[in-house]
Formats: sequence, C-alpha cells, structure tokens
Amino acid sequence: MTTIEVEQKTTHEVRLHGRGGQGAVLASKILAKAIVMSGQHVTAIPAFGFERRGAPVAAFLRYSDRPLRAVTNIYAPDYIICIDPSIPKAVDIFAGVQPNSTLIQATRQSAESLNCPEQITRVVLCDAVSIGMEVFRRPITNTIMLGAFAKATGIVTMEGLRAGLESANFRDAGLEQNLIAVERGFNESIVKQRQGGEWV
Repeated sequence: MTTIEVEQKTTHEVRLHGRGGQGAVLASKILAKAIVMSGQHVTAIPAFGFERRGAPVAAFLRYSDRPLRAVTNIYAPDYIICIDPSIPKAVDIFAGVQPNSTLIQATRQSAESLNCPEQITRVVLCDAVSIGMEVFRRPITNTIMLGAFAKATGIVTMEGLRAGLESANFRDAGLEQNLIAVERGFNESIVKQRQGGEWV
C-alpha cells in the first residue's frame, strides 16, 4: 500500500456552508485549531467566491491522523456543516458527498424534511438560529454549529473548542458568549441515524 493510499483511508473532509458575514470561514479556523488540539493533522482552505454579505460561501477542512500534503478544495466531503437554514435552497450542499456521510444542519425542521440523498446516513439537527437569538440577540450560528459538530463526531472536545475560540481573539464578553454558544450547540443538537429508510 502506498503512502497516498494510506493517507486517503485515514483522511476526513469537511465542507462548511453559510452566507457572507455569518462567519463560516472563521468557524473553519476555530475548528481547525480544535482538531489540532485533538492530535490530528489539519489543513483549512477557505473559498470565498463573491464575498458580498449574504452571498453563499463555503470553507473546507481536511484532517487526518497522518501528515497531510493535499491543499486542494474539497469536492467529496464526508461531513457537511450548514450554518444557515436557507442555504440548501440556494446551493447544492450535497454535491460530491461520500457514502455514509454526516450532515450537521442549522434547522428547526425534522430530518425527514431535509430530503437528504442516500449517501447521508446521519443527520445532526440544531435550532441554531433560536439559540443565537438567545445568546447573542442576533441570528449568529457559526460557533453553535461547532458544538453540534463536536457532538456528531467526538473528534473535538470542549477544551479544544475553547482553545480555538481563544485563538480567534474575541473580547472577553464575546469569548464567554461563544463558549456558551458552543456548549448549547453540543447539548441541544439532536442526532438521527438512517435505518431502513427511516430516521431514528
């Protein structure tokens, strides 16, 4: 087995979807730091496209227990984090998704209503907009969804996410709010698994 084949078998790819101004790229940087804290190797690749506020944006992460050399965009993710409930209507968030993948979605809807392709076998639902309104008094969802990712994967800890948040240089009040947001995202997310065509 070649080194490249080993790397492919031990590598996970994450694609984050959001809108300009919502902090998807910042979330990818915080998550990258947290994953490094877990002992993994990480590359984070932002892809802005048109950077106007409100326009769809994506950011990418690749992590592995082995050193990474690839710095390309991610076209075949096995984790999709969508921090805005309206994005699936504007963008094909499932493009290229691999079999047995996980969707981590900011939504108040049920798993059944998301019309996930069969490659998605696990869905993590988080009413992040409502949480954001309570924590920030604004619909800020990016750090809330990092808590949902932690619950979905177990790859990052709350301590790792704290380190990631601290590296983002929030002011004291902002750091505390975001720590609360991450914890609520973790605690209030609902995990659903596809079994026999049903979400349970």
